[in-house]
Amino acid sequence: MMKFLATAAFAALLSVPAFAEDIKVGVTPGEHAQIMEKVKEVAAKKGLNIEILEFSDYVVPNQALADGDLNANSFQHQPYLDSQIGDRGFDLVSVGKTITTPMGVYSKKVKSLGELADGATVAIPNDPTNGGRALLILAKEGLIKVKPEAGLKVTPADVTENPKNIQFSELDAAQLPRSLDDVDAAVINTNYALEAGLHPNSDAIAIENRESPYANVIVVRRADKDAPWVKTLVDSYHDESIKTFINEEFKGALIPSW
Repeated sequence: MMKFLATAAFAALLSVPAFAEDIKVGVTPGEHAQIMEKVKEVAAKKGLNIEILEFSDYVVPNQALADGDLNANSFQHQPYLDSQIGDRGFDLVSVGKTITTPMGVYSKKVKSLGELADGATVAIPNDPTNGGRALLILAKEGLIKVKPEAGLKVTPADVTENPKNIQFSELDAAQLPRSLDDVDAAVINTNYALEAGLHPNSDAIAIENRESPYANVIVVRRADKDAPWVKTLVDSYHDESIKTFINEEFKGALIPSW
């Protein structure tokens, strides 16, 4: 009996995670928050306790991470992170890919971009990275032409041909779904589209090519990139159960990128 108890106790010890640590992870509402809730469950089994903090915009989560108020964030694609680092001098690094969220064009007034009237207003995000991303979608759809040398950092000033005299309304990304009553079309990030009840596959009148450079990433401070908890966080996100959840829950609106 004593031998059995000792064996059971030893087995129980083996099942206890090698470490237990608490971290705070910043996300935006919608799919990033939903997925991180599932990641939290996986990570807890590995001894990593995640507190999830939601932010309603794209600016604060990087500042909060740089200031030490967060340990990591999961809400942005690599070009946006690169832009933030260049503009604000953050010492942040990406440590793992998460999802790709194809950006879409939505409208309550037309069924296709070809139906837009001369002088129509199209709303795009007002941050440089996502604004450029939106303009590149419109260029790919043939609505406008832009300077090739502008790369991913296209602005309305880089539009070289605009045969329909499209007027660009630059708005905070979170406000774009609400702008649909006032503009002819809006180019909306998937997280804000889903939050507003819009599905990219069924509601968008145009959608970004899925083979885009805009895969989202998990981000930490450079000083933490080799910390054991970072590997646990990334491994938890890349668990097969998370991929299954994404595919079943979002039905193709999001693409696992690892």
